[in-house]
Amino acid sequence: MPASLRQLRVFLSVARHESYTRAAEELHLTQPAVFSQVKQLEERLGHPLFERIGKRMFLTEAGKVTVDGAREALDAVERMHMRLADMKGLRQGKLRIAIVSTAQYFLPRLLGSFCDANPGIEVALMVTNRQTVLERLSQNEDDLCILGTVPGGLDVVATVIADNPLVILARHDHPLVGERNIPPERVAREPFILREPGSGTRLAAERFFKARGLSLPMRMELGSNEAIKQAVIGGLGLAALSRDTLALEGQLGVLKTLDVAGFPLLRQWQVAYPRGKHLSVVAEAFMDHLVANGQAAVEAGSGPLPGPAVGE
Repeated sequence: MPASLRQLRVFLSVARHESYTRAAEELHLTQPAVFSQVKQLEERLGHPLFERIGKRMFLTEAGKVTVDGAREALDAVERMHMRLADMKGLRQGKLRIAIVSTAQYFLPRLLGSFCDANPGIEVALMVTNRQTVLERLSQNEDDLCILGTVPGGLDVVATVIADNPLVILARHDHPLVGERNIPPERVAREPFILREPGSGTRLAAERFFKARGLSLPMRMELGSNEAIKQAVIGGLGLAALSRDTLALEGQLGVLKTLDVAGFPLLRQWQVAYPRGKHLSVVAEAFMDHLVANGQAAVEAGSGPLPGPAVGE
């Protein structure tokens, strides 16, 4: 007897959490029910799918193969339902998106307009750091991922959807505010509040200054844009962040963009998915929406870019 879709869904939840208990919580089932579904699947496939070493669960080699097959099967069924709904003129289904935290400043506007036009769509949105998005992208855990420049080592399809300029921020009363064409050497003497290692904005800023033989004196390392902005407002130093983070503060005048030679660094937002992935009807439609409206949504939040942009 072939495996059931229910068994595959339960198995994938256990594999993702490495726990029967946490899978049961996610699926709103009892732990014995989850364990029973996995055991039935193992019996039907003729292979053990998990092994326990100490207190941890691990996928067996057969389990790893089954993860790939289960994802493909469930994705295929979901695409079928979406296409059938599309034939009726009703775009329905689930859209799974993972984004880096900075994208939260503009993506909700794009999701809002898309969902207004397609009310039958359910959205699962993961907002996290760049490293986690890259891991999810490599593991094909989402329909689409939105981030800055994708590393060359990943075999993915990446499409530009908007500009993502990187700026140097200071508190409104900082001595450098109002100066023109500030040399990078002068800025590099100021203390900086930086994102965590691996952050796209941090990598871009450090690359810019390193190319000029400079390093940024780090006073503090923080894992969120909002925390960094509060640190800058508190007078702890400067920061290099996406212009998109100024959606509110820039209008209030609490934070100011410094006119540093070579800035803004013109980076780009990209939407990506693994090469060879079969996009659902909903994912294809949302990709089209991103490409057509991404730049306008970004500019609606942060305003037009002041002055000419200089590339990295």
